[in-house]
Amino acid sequence: MNAMTTQESGTPVPTAEPLEVPQRALDVDLAQAFSQLLFRASLLQRLRDDEARAARAAQRDLLGLLVDVDDALAALSLDPELVRLGRTSGIEATRRRLLGKLAKAGVRPMRLEGMAADPGLSEIVGTEARTGLEPETVVQSVVTGFFWNDEVLRRAQVVVATAPPPPSAELPGTTVGAVDPAGTAGPADTAGAGTASTGGTDETAEAGPNHEGAEQAAAREAPAAPAGTGRAAAGGRNRKNWSRSSRAKRRKR
Repeated sequence: MNAMTTQESGTPVPTAEPLEVPQRALDVDLAQAFSQLLFRASLLQRLRDDEARAARAAQRDLLGLLVDVDDALAALSLDPELVRLGRTSGIEATRRRLLGKLAKAGVRPMRLEGMAADPGLSEIVGTEARTGLEPETVVQSVVTGFFWNDEVLRRAQVVVATAPPPPSAELPGTTVGAVDPAGTAGPADTAGAGTASTGGTDETAEAGPNHEGAEQAAAREAPAAPAGTGRAAAGGRNRKNWSRSSRAKRRKR
């Protein structure tokens, strides 16, 4: 029962007695129960993070698909048949609406012209010689890249500048002849070349250095001619042969 207290005025005031604690509550391990609570909270947070990542990945795939649709619409707007039929205005209007929806989702195109190529933002697909620009400066975007908030949704494909080739030191129209660096061409080759250039019918020029070497070897093997040879020596040998034949004819008679 509640105990009664008396105020200074003499009016009795009821007082509450302390509640009894159940025995089950006294047997509970508070430290273990708190650790279980923390584990369940961390598990719930992990599930929420996984769901958020899955939703973001699905959104990323959808945005990438919409960017590809924009590329297809841009290609269709350049089709000659559609241009002739006047359908490009509707395609451009659809592109503007699509890009507006992408902008609301945090997707914006990259503007890389005039900037240095960044491998994290772009992929180099070609080069172009340019004067007055630093090497690997973006001069054209072949495929537009897109950002999604602070992430790269799609890398761009760009053409970068390269240094122009140095001017040639050779004057135009001049031709330098071939020079034998080892000096292997001998005098026989030179003579053969000179004979062939004159347009004659000399067999030495046609045969080349091998034929001339054979003639020189034959000349070395032949016996040396005696002194005084020539037309006079040949005439003397003919007269001796004629006198011998005439003597033989006289003996037979």
